[in-house]
Amino acid sequence: MFRLPLASGDARPEGQEFGVVVRPCEVYAARMWPVVDAQPPPPPTEVEVVIVRPVNLPPRIGDSVYSRLRLESEDLQGSTRVDAALRQVPGVSLFRRNGSEAANPTTQGLSLRSLAPSGAGRALVTLDGVPLNDPFGGWVIWSAVPPERLAAIDVVRGAGAGAWGAGALTGVVSLTELESEAGAFRGDVSMGDHDLARAALVVSEGGLTVSAAAGRGPRFTPVRGAGRGAADKPLDLTHYSGSARLRDDLGPAAAALGLGFWREDRDSGLAGATSRSEGASLALTLADLERGTGWRAQIWVRASDLKNSSVSVAAGRGSTTPASDQYATPASGWGLNAAWRVNAGPWSMEAGADARLSQGEAHERFRFLNGGFTRGRESGGRTTVAGLYGEGSWSSERVLHSAGLRVDHWSQDGALRRERDLATGAITLDSRAPGASGRRASIRIGSRIELSEALALRAAAYSGFRPPTLNELHRPFRVGNDITEANPALRPESLAGVDLGLEGLAGGWTWSAGAFFNRLNDPVTNVTLGTGPAVFPVAGFVPAGGTLRQRRNAGRIDAWGVEAETRASIRQLDLRTAIAWTDAQVDGGAGAPQLTGLRPAQTAKLTATAGASWRPVDFAILDVSMRYEGERFDDDLNTRRLKAALSVDGRAAWRLAGGSEIYLAVENLANSRVQTALAGDGAVSLAAPRAIRLGVSLRR
Repeated sequence: MFRLPLASGDARPEGQEFGVVVRPCEVYAARMWPVVDAQPPPPPTEVEVVIVRPVNLPPRIGDSVYSRLRLESEDLQGSTRVDAALRQVPGVSLFRRNGSEAANPTTQGLSLRSLAPSGAGRALVTLDGVPLNDPFGGWVIWSAVPPERLAAIDVVRGAGAGAWGAGALTGVVSLTELESEAGAFRGDVSMGDHDLARAALVVSEGGLTVSAAAGRGPRFTPVRGAGRGAADKPLDLTHYSGSARLRDDLGPAAAALGLGFWREDRDSGLAGATSRSEGASLALTLADLERGTGWRAQIWVRASDLKNSSVSVAAGRGSTTPASDQYATPASGWGLNAAWRVNAGPWSMEAGADARLSQGEAHERFRFLNGGFTRGRESGGRTTVAGLYGEGSWSSERVLHSAGLRVDHWSQDGALRRERDLATGAITLDSRAPGASGRRASIRIGSRIELSEALALRAAAYSGFRPPTLNELHRPFRVGNDITEANPALRPESLAGVDLGLEGLAGGWTWSAGAFFNRLNDPVTNVTLGTGPAVFPVAGFVPAGGTLRQRRNAGRIDAWGVEAETRASIRQLDLRTAIAWTDAQVDGGAGAPQLTGLRPAQTAKLTATAGASWRPVDFAILDVSMRYEGERFDDDLNTRRLKAALSVDGRAAWRLAGGSEIYLAVENLANSRVQTALAGDGAVSLAAPRAIRLGVSLRR
């Protein structure tokens, strides 16, 4: 039984307790009165019963055969962004080393196991079953979900297949929202240098949970030192978001209706380069569960828009010239999913279906001449994917077996790329690529054997696929003098892999270690076609120092790796360490033979994290975390080498009443020069310098 304090100001006799009894599918809360001197207790004058029926299926028993870990609410405390909290997990990364506080929205896709990160991301990110990946580009707007809003994060490494569906190529990051508990409250306010400021609030009462967050900064210039010029300006970010979630009973079923919105505005580090991302989401979930058996159905819709302006950089970085103005990218996504689960003794079975549709267009002005843009462009299309799956598991006292099969149908159609002269309206390009479609089957199968009370062996094999996003298919883009062309003929990526691991408990330490092999077929890669100054078909003029690339399916990527985690609590000290090593190599095939034998861009071989939390006294805690990442390449040809990087963060907190605290946090404690990008002219971009924040965190 968990014991919780009564609400402030709630009168009760001395010695009364408030009890919460936790059962698999329901939570009952009631007042309990003490017994006095063997006299029969007086009849209660007041009884409160709160029944909260879940709208989420509990974790599948069979998921424990795969490489997975969970970040609890305590692991998220102190993080201002979800992607920052995920840095505790080696091999988890955005496309570049920048976190979402500094990265352009189009590079915020998440990938696991350092397996060829991409701007779209190769991992599926969900919030209570609803995909957070953008319907146009697949990236994730991390500021839309403040960490205070979450109860836990589950990370499953390896192709998801099964219930997760398409997009879970290197794994799944599943975010779970806080339950609608009566009187729950979380708040955080902080300020710091580099114009840092943030406020977040989550309140829950009577089945309604409301959250809001807003912030700005950090403000810093990525190109620093000798290579910096007048073209280089500070990065800056302003963001806000809000959500509301109402839970109620509809007869025997539970229902949840969720609504969210977000917006972020950025200055992108070069004079004249800015971006804005905004959107909204709506989801309705119904469920009828009893001890894990029952059904769940969900329907959701997501709308987004992106504005992004880019510039070309003059020699010596003395000035910039407008290169393109992507003034609107309206996109929408719709989806539904349903699952039915039965638990019968040692057997657990689940069957389900899901479907997703995305459509959108990018509207852009480009070709800047004589003080103005001379060309306009519209590009976009539609993609769909729908699938059926079935999974089952069988368990005994020491053995668990799990297997699943999934079949998906995918399609991409409605392709449009139209360019026109802005002065005359004459059409200069009208391309409508033919559509494509197909079917893909995916499997996952695994076993877990308890070798002893303190040691378990697991083994798994899996496959999955990811259709290309609308952004990869249709939208060309520019960063500085580098131009990347779209490709409407892209095929879906597919992955097959195997895992083998051990998990155990020894001397107060919990630990896990494993090895894996993954083969990624037809990876969507930015392939170099030439360098400037030169004029190319379709793409046009590429200036000096610039590179022309096109997204192509590049043969395959083979990746071998090992990963391990340990955790222990020794008196007032909590320790955690993790390491991941991935050796990935490209076979470019016929589409990109020049890449054969090279390492995928933005892929580090070695990543390691460590942390320690120390409570010298009950009301104080000191926390230090470290992340090391080996060298990586900023380009597909492995010519732009980014140095290895070590960053250290620290936090000191003083506990107040309840779960509240005052804290001092320092990011990049040693002020390390963490390289994030290398331009064709040799200019090196760096991550944020040391940043100090002072804040107050309130919890009830």
